[in-house]
Amino acid sequence: MPGEDLREQLLRAALDILVERGYAETRILDVAERTGISPGVVIFHFKNRDDLLTEALRYWEDAWHATTAASVAGVPDAAGQLSRLILMTYDPEPDLPGGSWLLWLDLWALAPRSPAVAAARREFDERWYQMFREIVLRGRDAGEFGEVDVDEFILTLTALMDGLALRFALGDPDCDSTRAHDLAMAYALARLAPRVPGARSSLPGQRPSGSTRSPAIARS
Repeated sequence: MPGEDLREQLLRAALDILVERGYAETRILDVAERTGISPGVVIFHFKNRDDLLTEALRYWEDAWHATTAASVAGVPDAAGQLSRLILMTYDPEPDLPGGSWLLWLDLWALAPRSPAVAAARREFDERWYQMFREIVLRGRDAGEFGEVDVDEFILTLTALMDGLALRFALGDPDCDSTRAHDLAMAYALARLAPRVPGARSSLPGQRPSGSTRSPAIARS
């Protein structure tokens, strides 16, 4: 594409092929053919297929994180920000570069046997967790949320979200991105509601306004 450097072209091509075929069926040669360059140039940028997968996901994660952070910052209350973050985890903006939960299935499968992939997986998750942590702390300090063990809450919420994502990534008809969002928010609302009588709360029970896109199988 015009304006893209070679590495960006390679990463976009790698994302497309990984989503189409999966890690096991993706070769360095495929990326070379898709971009019209020699395999040696691809190897210069990516040492092996594990490196290709993690760098493609890092490219996707960077784009997703920047877009999501800007979108979340535009929501005035912490509960709305939490809902927006969950929504965009399951249903990201359509103009982001290609990527999907299917890539995460490959990443999870490789992580136990590859220290490099495992480290990348942890890095991606930690950045995601930090977005939740900042929202929960902000809501708690403002009196919008009640007292909660923040790390325990985030661990449980993100584990629930990963499990729901696995269901719709595998095509289960009873779990699309809309239902996954609503179930994750239901848990969050129950855990974060203020426990002190009279405490201020604006916890919403619905998706953020302006979100009308159809469900998508994608995140970082």
